[in-house]
Amino acid sequence: MPLPLSRPDRTFKDYLGLASRGFCMGAADIVPGVSGGTMAFILGIYHELLDSIKAADAKFLRLLFSLRLREAAHHLPWRFLLSLAAGIILAIFSLAHFLESQLVQHPTRVWAFFFGLVLASVVTVSRNVSSWNPATITAALIALAGAYLLVSATAAHTPETVWFLFLSGALATVAMILPGISGAYILVLLGKYRFVLAAVNNRDILTLAVVLAGAALGLATFARFLSWLFSRYHDLTVAALTGLMLGSLRKVWPWKNTANNTELALPAALDTEVAITITIGAVGFLAVLLLTWLAARRQQPAAAH
Repeated sequence: MPLPLSRPDRTFKDYLGLASRGFCMGAADIVPGVSGGTMAFILGIYHELLDSIKAADAKFLRLLFSLRLREAAHHLPWRFLLSLAAGIILAIFSLAHFLESQLVQHPTRVWAFFFGLVLASVVTVSRNVSSWNPATITAALIALAGAYLLVSATAAHTPETVWFLFLSGALATVAMILPGISGAYILVLLGKYRFVLAAVNNRDILTLAVVLAGAALGLATFARFLSWLFSRYHDLTVAALTGLMLGSLRKVWPWKNTANNTELALPAALDTEVAITITIGAVGFLAVLLLTWLAARRQQPAAAH
């Protein structure tokens, strides 16, 4: 059962534990293909997270704008959200530099790892479709074709304007409510992953503020809409999501034509470097399967109650 939003029994140590869970979620979200939602499942806070996000509703806004701050604070589980946010932010700022440097020094290895993560996410997400029938298969194929064409047509450099950064932040928050979908992966598809990483490392407050503003709006609106889709059209939504991820794998294929860095290629020879790259991709694939297995095991005892 979902936990109550108000938890006056929590101690300072409990909130430190929530911050550590937030750190795990942030570490997952910064890697394309690994979902912070999956980590929330594994760590046993997914339902409370969903309920807490939904608490930021019209009533909360009315209380906030009418300066009834005590009532607004009582309505929103802000201690829970603040603890998670602190851990997530700490993870992002502490790990972003490492990922950015690796993308410069070993891009093929990094993209191979991401490819393995996303491919495994396709496998795990597709298992959530209870019945693969003509309707769900059609939805998946349409999404696959659309995603592949969209990724193929995407310019090498997407806009760095305020509206596009705001939109990128809004779409990236999908990872906060959907296990199996990574906000970082969405940033990759939008061509803004490395740009946002650089903004984090360079402490570009203006850029980060725009992305975070979009993320906040996404949580309040788009995330709620996706939650409604899942409750009303679960199988069709998951099937389309599976197709979208599968078609989008083109974006994270490790080997590209070095002339334009957009055309897909195969390694010139099966040498040691290629073997290492393939191994790294396999590690990423197995890592997601392991996380999903752990999440399923944690859900079983909860379902029994």
